[in-house]
Amino acid sequence: MLRIAVPNKGSLSETAIEMLQEAGYAGRRDPKTLHVIDAENDVEFFYLRPRDIATYVASGALDVGITGRDLLLDVRQPAQEIERLGFGASTFRFAGRPGRFFTVEDLNGVRVASAYPGLVGAFLQEHGITAELVQLDGAVESAVQLGVADAVADVVSTGTTLRQAGLEIFGPVILESEAVLISRPDGADGTERLLRRLRGVMVAHRFVLLDYDLPADLVEQAAAIAPGRESPTVSPLRDPAWVAVRVMIPRRGMNQVMDQLYALGARAILVTAIHAARL
Repeated sequence: MLRIAVPNKGSLSETAIEMLQEAGYAGRRDPKTLHVIDAENDVEFFYLRPRDIATYVASGALDVGITGRDLLLDVRQPAQEIERLGFGASTFRFAGRPGRFFTVEDLNGVRVASAYPGLVGAFLQEHGITAELVQLDGAVESAVQLGVADAVADVVSTGTTLRQAGLEIFGPVILESEAVLISRPDGADGTERLLRRLRGVMVAHRFVLLDYDLPADLVEQAAAIAPGRESPTVSPLRDPAWVAVRVMIPRRGMNQVMDQLYALGARAILVTAIHAARL
């Protein structure tokens, strides 16, 4: 039975649970439940603190888990990342008072506050920087104002929170993170089926089915606009001058594709969501 670690709270939890349910696995009915057996799919779910998941998986106590790349690297455990899951994106940057810091080398000899000391410490060491790391669990952006640190290393989306705290971003990107599936170092039976299912969910999120009617002599031009995975499915209609076309296209940009096909001569253009897929 495959033993899977799932975040029980935090920004990754809800999407991870929804993704597993879309992949056909049983979910927990009570948000306080920490252990669920899905006998039909031969898996067990353990709902854990996101920061602890890499430790459990690396030790072999659990087989696979969903966590953030940032958390995996921060705890510096030998679990292996085996798949990007396409959600929970975040960027880590340094920030300090305007005009105080310009490059990462300016951090030599100062105090840097972060909720990810392992991740930040490894980055600084890689760049030959000696700084004092101050570990905080949250509200890192207040550390400079309160005199706890000279600079911070934190998650950045728009940078608004840091600017409101009187800080500006400087230096290189520390890490581009997102939710990832991790595995114990020696792998585990059943992981491939889980991977196929999760990849199917990601395909369903990224693609849609496009159906349209088209004059038969325009099929080649339409295929150049929307070629699909291998090639479009083309079926005859009662009127021999027309055909029905079905093709899978990326969800992003689908309206532009529909515009181009309509301008070409396609009609009755329909878009259908994909709920599951195997490619």
